[in-house]
Amino acid sequence: MEAVFKSDRGKVRKLNEDSGGIFQNHSSILALVADGMGGHRAGDVASKMAVELVEKKWYELNEELRAGAAEEWLCKTIEEVNTELYQYAEQNPDCAGMGTTLVAALCTEDFISIAHVGDSRGYIIDQLKVIQMTEDDSFVNALVQSGEISREDAEHHPKKNLLLKALGSKNKAEPSVKTIIPEDGTLILLCSDGLSNKVSEQEIRAIAAESERLEEMADHLIRLANDHGGEDNITLAAVKFSLHEEGGESL
Repeated sequence: MEAVFKSDRGKVRKLNEDSGGIFQNHSSILALVADGMGGHRAGDVASKMAVELVEKKWYELNEELRAGAAEEWLCKTIEEVNTELYQYAEQNPDCAGMGTTLVAALCTEDFISIAHVGDSRGYIIDQLKVIQMTEDDSFVNALVQSGEISREDAEHHPKKNLLLKALGSKNKAEPSVKTIIPEDGTLILLCSDGLSNKVSEQEIRAIAAESERLEEMADHLIRLANDHGGEDNITLAAVKFSLHEEGGESL
């Protein structure tokens, strides 16, 4: 497996409130992207805390997880992080109301488990198509799912950024989770909405197809998001599976 993580402040924001990373434990990789919110530096606190808490729990594992156990671990960990973020905000007035999205991909040679809360996304990319594996926990996406508006209308809806779920809530996080089986060449892309709002799925597929290395793909995607305005922080984590080949950068 080859993996890369990149984050860029963008062209407008003064702070980068995104966080994430690529973390290896045994022969498994955990990729994370978190997009914080809350203002007055609370957003970057929330996303950084969420990633650090998940990372800590990840490295505390002393065995490889099977598919079902991986889903259970992701859900349990995300619920614990949600509670810890809420309690921290309650005890620190400067961080009152802070929250963060989180999308995580637990990758092994046998399976990939993807969990998310919020509107940071997970995609599967191959030569022919880009498949969005996550559904945004947003007000506008709920309207799309109910058939009240189209996906095209959603792109320009005034409440596009209104989330229905985020980590740091008093309520349960209730992450969505699914597991797939990777093939040789499977590419997982996790990203904040600073990328998904600015770069189309067609552009993502084209850039992935023409890039020889993940590093090159990541730089190109971030550059394009900035070229299209860069109003938000832009963050991505990508993992590519080469199950039957030797060579390449691996963790």
